[in-house]
Amino acid sequence: MFTEKEFITQEIISKQGVDIMVNIKKEWYDAIFQRRSRRQFENKPLKTEEINYLTDFSHQLNESFTGARVEIVNKNPEQVFKGLVGSYGKIKDAPLYAAFIGDMKDPNVQEKVGYIGECLLLEATARGLATCWVGGFFRPEAVKDQVGIDDSEQVLAVTPLGYAPEQYTFGEKLMAGFATVHKRKDIDSLCSGGFNQDWPQWVKTALEAGRLAPSAVNRQPWRFTVNADSIKVSVDTVKDTYNISKRLDCGIAMLHIEVGAWKEGVRGKWHYVNHPDVAVFMVE
Repeated sequence: MFTEKEFITQEIISKQGVDIMVNIKKEWYDAIFQRRSRRQFENKPLKTEEINYLTDFSHQLNESFTGARVEIVNKNPEQVFKGLVGSYGKIKDAPLYAAFIGDMKDPNVQEKVGYIGECLLLEATARGLATCWVGGFFRPEAVKDQVGIDDSEQVLAVTPLGYAPEQYTFGEKLMAGFATVHKRKDIDSLCSGGFNQDWPQWVKTALEAGRLAPSAVNRQPWRFTVNADSIKVSVDTVKDTYNISKRLDCGIAMLHIEVGAWKEGVRGKWHYVNHPDVAVFMVE
């Protein structure tokens, strides 16, 4: 085990991680446990004030980031989705969607998009809205027609936004069974050296929140290493699958870890590290 000072010396590339300065909300911790991917929506528009709120919230997120942004697209997303999503759980009747866009010149673009995107999803969940991360089976060109992007940018993921019926449809249940959405890897297998019951409570809460993060086809590619006053996130293998970066998934888990730490009164900052590691959360 490194001491914290040794760990910083050997692995930190830069302090560019400090540009993640999102104000964590207490409602997000509960939203982690409430959030479920939904594909069938009620056929009704969002209220104007709700759309305005989400738009303003996305602007606030974008002001806190470099290399990644969120755009609320108040248009029918029907043309955006395709492929397996359509076959097993076609997204129906969503009134609008959000696009998660990354600047591909940024070396940490994938984890930034995952992090900022999950900020929006947790906020939407806390407000009673339904969402669904879609990273591989949508039409980026359709999004580009509706959202202006720079030459160096790509649309890496999207989510429908709206109200979902209380009961899951047959298609949603089928998709959930296909992807084993709610089955999670044991926390001991996700931690380098195994899970230690003597770790501080903030670490345990943060790791459990990270464990519950959504990922492409529920692959859960993150691995956690606990050191003095820090948690490091890494990918299980460097090879991506399903044409979706594992680092994007890890960005989602990063936010969950930070929210879990926040729940226990612990504040910190993320610092990006050498590949295949992703980032380190360091207590302030």
